[in-house]
Amino acid sequence: MTPPDTPPTPAPGDAEAIPADSAFAIELRPLRMGDPLRWLRAGWQDFLKAPAIGLFYGLSFTLMGWALLGVFNHAPVYTLALSAGFLLLGPLLCLGLYQVSYRLEVGETPRLLDSLTAWRRRSAQLAIFGFVLLVLEMLWGRAALVVFAVSFNGMPDFAGSIAKLASAENLGFIAAYLAVGGVFAGLIYAVSVIAMPMLLHRETDAITAGLTSLRLVLTQTGVMLLWGALLTVLVVLAMLPWFAGLIVVGPVVGHASWHAYRHAVVDGPATPS
Repeated sequence: MTPPDTPPTPAPGDAEAIPADSAFAIELRPLRMGDPLRWLRAGWQDFLKAPAIGLFYGLSFTLMGWALLGVFNHAPVYTLALSAGFLLLGPLLCLGLYQVSYRLEVGETPRLLDSLTAWRRRSAQLAIFGFVLLVLEMLWGRAALVVFAVSFNGMPDFAGSIAKLASAENLGFIAAYLAVGGVFAGLIYAVSVIAMPMLLHRETDAITAGLTSLRLVLTQTGVMLLWGALLTVLVVLAMLPWFAGLIVVGPVVGHASWHAYRHAVVDGPATPS
């Protein structure tokens, strides 16, 4: 007979059998279709509370965009691969913005140096997750080069002209590139949409964070698809005026992504600040 003070062993199908730190045990809140707009409003409010830090990151995003334009003028084939990496590594670049939102949430004054060094608290797990993103970015870049190779006879010469790239004779290439990019972008979005802020804020590992993010997308697909569409539209529109829109849109989206994580995932053990 089991002693009274000894808890019974949970059956394999019981919820208690799942470790509390498992990706399948972490509780997710039900989301509504209006939540993405609320996350954007909260991101805008964070930007207004720490505008100098936000503008620093926004200007950094813009300068990276200008660098891509410079590469496009000389080697457009590599620009496509690099732009894929630029979008893919967005969650890593936004770590400092997540830190600013966290400081504001707990009533502290955010500092630029603190945001720039936020990665130090969870450097090992962030490095693991960043490495996964890097591998996927390299695969995406390689896929882009393959699409170029099968779409053109030799190296195309667009002479830095987007109009030439988007001409009617290149529609097949554009469709193939967007299809390949969509597969990689969807995968990256699913595993990273809340993973990076979760790693920064919570005592968890990279695999658990990625699986939790994937689980959120698979269980609340409608809201998360809407959120991904809003992010895509905002970023694309911000890139149109010579990437200048990223000065504001970049930090607002970063802050909003923090609020998406905080709203979607029930509190757990936080990482010591």
